[in-house]
Amino acid sequence: MSAHDLIVIGAGPGGYVAALRAAQLGRNVACVEREPALGGTCLRIGCIPSKALLESSERYVAARAELAEHGVRCAGVELDLAALLARKDKIVGGLTKGIEALFKKNKVTRYTGHGRLAGPGRVTVTAADGRVTELGAPHIILATGSRSAELKGVELDGDRIGTSTEALAYKKVPEHLVVIGAGYIGLELGSVWRRLGAKVTVLEFLPRILPGMDDEIADEALKLLGRQGLEFQLGCRVTAARVKGRKCTVECEGVAPIECDRVLLAVGRVPCTDDLGLETVGLTLDERGRIPVDAHFATAAAGVYAIGDVIRGPMLAHKAEEEGVACVERIFTGYGHVNYDTIPGVCYTEPEIASVGRTEEQLKSEGRAYRKGVFQFRGNGRARALGHVDGRVKILADAQTDRILGVHIIGPRAGDLIAEAAVAMEFGASSEDLARCTHAHPTLAECLKEAALAVDGRALHA
Repeated sequence: MSAHDLIVIGAGPGGYVAALRAAQLGRNVACVEREPALGGTCLRIGCIPSKALLESSERYVAARAELAEHGVRCAGVELDLAALLARKDKIVGGLTKGIEALFKKNKVTRYTGHGRLAGPGRVTVTAADGRVTELGAPHIILATGSRSAELKGVELDGDRIGTSTEALAYKKVPEHLVVIGAGYIGLELGSVWRRLGAKVTVLEFLPRILPGMDDEIADEALKLLGRQGLEFQLGCRVTAARVKGRKCTVECEGVAPIECDRVLLAVGRVPCTDDLGLETVGLTLDERGRIPVDAHFATAAAGVYAIGDVIRGPMLAHKAEEEGVACVERIFTGYGHVNYDTIPGVCYTEPEIASVGRTEEQLKSEGRAYRKGVFQFRGNGRARALGHVDGRVKILADAQTDRILGVHIIGPRAGDLIAEAAVAMEFGASSEDLARCTHAHPTLAECLKEAALAVDGRALHA
């Protein structure tokens, strides 16, 4: 049996970061991953490849329809889908090799195969050829991530009817793509294929898009995405989807069936907790298939911890990373903490949509008095220079203390702008604090300053 100080099962954002942090602290660390490439779903078939496709599709649209306004005339613009997909694969490959290099640099021992608990302090790793390696460590972190959720009646075939994995690699632009689910994944990938020429119909069970996001921001996103050509059917309950010959048929309650070329099922994700050997240490899952943990990521089994998508909270790569660091530091230094009130979420459509903290609806339901400041991007000089003026910044602050409670942005580079808001909230800043900070001109970040000023009714460029 190979002995280590820590074994991490799973090499996604949470797992590999936890392994690296433990190695930085001088520990003998093992990381078990069944996939040949490191990085987990996020890097291999999630966050990174989807952003590569989003960027390429945006540039394609710009070359075809937007650059002429800048005095750049592009004649005969054509889509080379194979090259576009090859670029995505190259980016993913480079980053996975980068993690391999980090493991070598930090002396993290990597085991390839399916990791499974085999009793207290023990893990077995079963390789693809069936060979089994036994590992031992006083501390074990479960970081096995999540997979796409299924929907009753939707018959996945791994090709025409598939999940985000298949939608990242269509060899041909669909004539008509039906997306089931109007969350981050569905809207991002729907946007990609719409830009590349597909008709895209988005079906959502709820009467709104982007569940959990601030209503006002989600309403504006619906309007802007509709303007780009995405067709939405809200309050739509999908009962079946199946392949019929060379087409797909999607059935919805109360309306005529929809015929299309491909179907993307994007109704959320579920934890990957199958065959982890939890029973060998006396652990059971909660009602949603997650591993119960305490405030310090410890399970009910001594020496076993869990982080990321397999525990409660939003299924976000950066949330998993922070938990990985906090868990390891708690184990080996006695202190580790994650502030869940300042974890941002970003939907990388065009425009981007980003949020951190409480929504206006949450504050109302809590009966908490607040003030609101809003600033439109069209009042910002840099946004006009970029040619992206749709959207707004919205800041919610406590009515008594002025402490920032939530920030919600739809507009250009919202995913980058939300970082300033998250940092401000982490340090307990007030809207007045943010308003008093000098922001370089001309920058998009001035919109945050103006929204902070607007909380007190004194925005300068509104």
